[in-house]
Amino acid sequence: MCGAYSVRMRTRLDENMESLVGQLAHMCVASETAMSDATLALLDVDLAAAEQAIGCSDELARASTEWELAAFSLLALQSPVAYDLRFVVGGLRIVADIQRMGSLGVHVAKIARLRHPDHVVPTEVRGLFTRMGAVADRQAARCVETLRTLDTELAEQLLHGDEAMDQLHAELLATARSDEWKYGVQAAVDITLLGRFYERFCDHTVEIGRRIIWIQTGTAPS
Repeated sequence: MCGAYSVRMRTRLDENMESLVGQLAHMCVASETAMSDATLALLDVDLAAAEQAIGCSDELARASTEWELAAFSLLALQSPVAYDLRFVVGGLRIVADIQRMGSLGVHVAKIARLRHPDHVVPTEVRGLFTRMGAVADRQAARCVETLRTLDTELAEQLLHGDEAMDQLHAELLATARSDEWKYGVQAAVDITLLGRFYERFCDHTVEIGRRIIWIQTGTAPS
């Protein structure tokens, strides 16, 4: 009888954890969409896209609170073992990373909205921001798939997925600091901030990859 009860409890725990995994992936999709909409707002001076990205903040905040409550309930009412505890602790940190990713998309959208109907991005660096948006989208999509599967090989790929963004960010800063820059101080400040937001967005996907590896193996990657 006791054995059957333990099996039922383990099954229930596994089902709850599977649900939490799905919620993490869903939240990451929301942050990916926020940055994608923000990039559209930035490059196309699309006010509706900016507002859509900004609206993502409340959705992510609600989802984060729900995830945390469900995770704490799992700890309090069931009997987690070492892997389960790593999943909850790592998951709480992943939730924070995802929420921050969404916030960075909101920051981009707010700058686009602030400067509307003017272009924030000068023609000279438009190509850079197009590529930065594409890298952010690609890395976020990889992050979603990694969260859905908790696959350590995919997580390893995330650890190096931000290198292209780092290169683009360095190129952007060099352009803004160049003696040939002709768009003024405000534009330089705007694109410097925007570049940092895109860079940090990808940094958080790397952190998520690291956390998934730790959850699955118990060892943090070097």
